[in-house]
Amino acid sequence: MIDELLKCHDGVITLEQACSVGMSRHAVQRRVAAGRWRRCGPGVYFVDDRRFTDAARVRAGVWSHGAQAAASGLAAAWWHGLTKFAPEIVEVTVPRNSNGRVHPGTRVRRRDLQPCDVVERRNLRTTGLTLTVVEAAARRRGGSAIMDSALQKQVSLSELWQAHLRHKGRYGAPAARRLLQAADDGARSQAERLLVQLLRNASLPGWRTNYKVGRYRVDFAFPKSRVAIEIDGWAFHSDRADFQHDRERQNEIMVMRWQVLRFTWLDLTAYPDRVLATIRAAISA
Repeated sequence: MIDELLKCHDGVITLEQACSVGMSRHAVQRRVAAGRWRRCGPGVYFVDDRRFTDAARVRAGVWSHGAQAAASGLAAAWWHGLTKFAPEIVEVTVPRNSNGRVHPGTRVRRRDLQPCDVVERRNLRTTGLTLTVVEAAARRRGGSAIMDSALQKQVSLSELWQAHLRHKGRYGAPAARRLLQAADDGARSQAERLLVQLLRNASLPGWRTNYKVGRYRVDFAFPKSRVAIEIDGWAFHSDRADFQHDRERQNEIMVMRWQVLRFTWLDLTAYPDRVLATIRAAISA
């Protein structure tokens, strides 16, 4: 039974779990003393006969803060499969009245989660999908890509708003609200305003907005360099017909020997320097 637990739990086990299948505290201590089990936190151990994976690290980080702890933020996003890479620091949410100190490799949020905002995935407590999306999207290394991906496949915008409003005073709430507001209108209008500001701040001359190229109008253009810039909204707003029309439109503009650059809300908010570098390279080519 111990082997089965370890297999299901990425090689991580708690003292309570070991005792529940018949192992004594003394037997646990013997394994630690012999170097077979490594202590990861209060009452949490890793069986040191395998690789200490990201899953083991996240699980051990959460379990080190007690039975009521839950993975949250980017740690929860990774556990839900919303991101490819596990964060270096594991964010853990614990009840407000919980005791104990922060353990290395973890960051603690103290708050009381509602039952609808906690789920158990692969035997680990984590924030529910909707709360995870709105929180992780507002974290550094998160962003609109997480929210957009979830909106395409797993959740609705109204569900994300509900999760946000249940926790209005939480860390990162203002940034999450801005993302949700942007998602409501596709972010195109806000993204266009952002690009205007970027171009002005960078003192790039010669650009026009809503410029006519052939039978179409492009969002931005540098007519002298024949560079057109198109701003894409959030992918979840688009359907197959929109995608096909955009490609036909772009091909026709390129046939007229214009270079077409496409930027998204994520590009403009997370990578503005990269956007400007791309535009400068295009208009100077």
